[in-house]
Amino acid sequence: MLLLPKLQNLPKSLPIDGAVRIELIEGVPIFRASSNVQSRIEELLEKQKTSLLNSQEKQELDLYEEIDDYLSFINRTIRNLYLDQNQSDL
Repeated sequence: MLLLPKLQNLPKSLPIDGAVRIELIEGVPIFRASSNVQSRIEELLEKQKTSLLNSQEKQELDLYEEIDDYLSFINRTIRNLYLDQNQSDL
């Protein structure tokens, strides 16, 4: 049985609506951060390269990383279930 990781917090800047988009790739739904969220992450990463992030920005970036890990886990799980299902159909 797969255990779903538990998120502790979400970034305050994460929009309630439109934070995640779903793409179909070969009939499998893939969850990705929206372009607005990706822009904010890129903004924080760019700032991190040129100067130090303040504590709130660092925490925000850490939370976005945690969400990215979570979405990656969900995407891997969905893809593996899809592949398992297709293997058993053969």
